[in-house]
Amino acid sequence: MHIVVLDDYQNVAAGYANWEALGAEIDFVSRPIRDTEDLVATVAGAEVVVAMRERTLFSADRLSRLRDLKLLVTTGRVNASIDLDAARAQGITVCGTESTTSATPELTWGLILSVLRSIPTEDAAMDSGGWQSTVGGDLFGHRLGVIGLGRLGTQVARVGAAFGMDVVAWSQNLDEERAADVGAHAVSKEELFATSDVLTLHYKLSERSRGLVSAAELSLMKPSSIFINTSRAGLVDMEALKDALAEGRIRGAGIDVYDTEPLPVDHPLRSTPRTVLTPHLGYVTDDTYRIFFTQAVEDIAAWMAGEPVRQLT
Repeated sequence: MHIVVLDDYQNVAAGYANWEALGAEIDFVSRPIRDTEDLVATVAGAEVVVAMRERTLFSADRLSRLRDLKLLVTTGRVNASIDLDAARAQGITVCGTESTTSATPELTWGLILSVLRSIPTEDAAMDSGGWQSTVGGDLFGHRLGVIGLGRLGTQVARVGAAFGMDVVAWSQNLDEERAADVGAHAVSKEELFATSDVLTLHYKLSERSRGLVSAAELSLMKPSSIFINTSRAGLVDMEALKDALAEGRIRGAGIDVYDTEPLPVDHPLRSTPRTVLTPHLGYVTDDTYRIFFTQAVEDIAAWMAGEPVRQLT
């Protein structure tokens, strides 16, 4: 059996699970897949493909060209980059894995502190022999605005409360009782943007939520406020965000997700001021990878035994 493990950007997948137990030929691919022709050539002859989250697109058109593919394993339980209906119609079994829920909220707070206290700037200055050059912001007594109070947003909100912040939240169906359960207050979308000192986004991307944060919302933010996105790039009008940052209309932004990933070397966001950028690290942790790859091997072994587990199709 031939197995291809895609999207192994750090060249670490082999060390997180007992792949040898499968008794198969396994190729680990560390470079990003460029396009359809690249995908077809890379997985040619493979009966099993393991994909890391949504790094590689498996559209109906692409799946139709992967004639040898029988099992597609995605890390995580949801992958918007896989056309499940097309996979089902083609007779391709799709299985997922469990994942941690703590990694992205932890990175969110890393970005909040990095932007608010200019940690990357001061670290670079120290490396070059410099000393203090910035004045940081504060958390205690200031307002944290959380857009989306699901599993991830809830964890972020609770940490904000532990910092002594006034935590408010908004989502389309959020009520005061639900917000109070996690130590927050439900407010209108307008109030959240206008009054928050730190505003962080934790919302599921759908056609209804695409462009949720537009120029209109960004224009409500205070010049001293910061914006954090560890959710999905499609939720935000990125051009409007770049303009707000370039013009100094908000203090800064911490961004972990992008419309195109990996982010092109010449992308203007790389040179946009007042930003701390991370390369979609939200789920990239030891504990998460251990779950992802161990369960990917389990999925493959169960499928080989004729008893698939954690099926999505």
